[in-house]
Amino acid sequence: MGEHVTLHASDGHELDAYVARPRGEPIAGLVVIQEAFGVNSHIRSVTDGWAQDGFLAVAPALFDRIERGVELSYTGEDLQKGVGLIRQGNPADRVKDVAAAIDYARRETGKKVGVIGYCLGGSMAWLAATRLDPAAAVGYYGGQITQYAAEKPKAPIMLHFGLDDTHIPKAEIDAKVAAVYPDIPIFWYEGAGHGFNCNDRASYNPEAAKLARERSLEFLKKHLTA
Repeated sequence: MGEHVTLHASDGHELDAYVARPRGEPIAGLVVIQEAFGVNSHIRSVTDGWAQDGFLAVAPALFDRIERGVELSYTGEDLQKGVGLIRQGNPADRVKDVAAAIDYARRETGKKVGVIGYCLGGSMAWLAATRLDPAAAVGYYGGQITQYAAEKPKAPIMLHFGLDDTHIPKAEIDAKVAAVYPDIPIFWYEGAGHGFNCNDRASYNPEAAKLARERSLEFLKKHLTA
């Protein structure tokens, strides 16, 4: 279903992106932001899934500034490499790359564009909502959101977390995000850990993943197709 295109960031950087197109006229554009493991087979399948729902879906390769073609698995050395790549990168540069994907989706569709991100991408979805101009954003288990909670979102945003996520204490989200932005829909899923949406991870929780996706789709359609 998908194809690879080259995006051009505002600072001249060129990056790869995986693009999945719907069968008919797209209802909107959607930027799918990767986890810590690159635009791997899972992220491509997620991108394909959003295209099946009618979006022109674009997954930018946020690690291209450090290493091109990164596709990692979820354990062992690959896990450590993914964590290292996050630490090496600059969030401001990643925002530029997300902006390039938003611009591409907007040009291709002529319609509203949203963002949805997972893990690393969940944090980037927050930064996209605060620093860029998507029409809506959805973030799954973004561990760095609390670091940027002082930045007020300019776009509607929905957040998903697992109650068993040992990387993201609920008390911190409650204090730094929920208490400050009471209008943001924040959902917590029982029995769900970090990465609960990924069916390639041991933490996959199909019930939580299904419910979160249903909520996300309704939210995105509300804000992107009105």
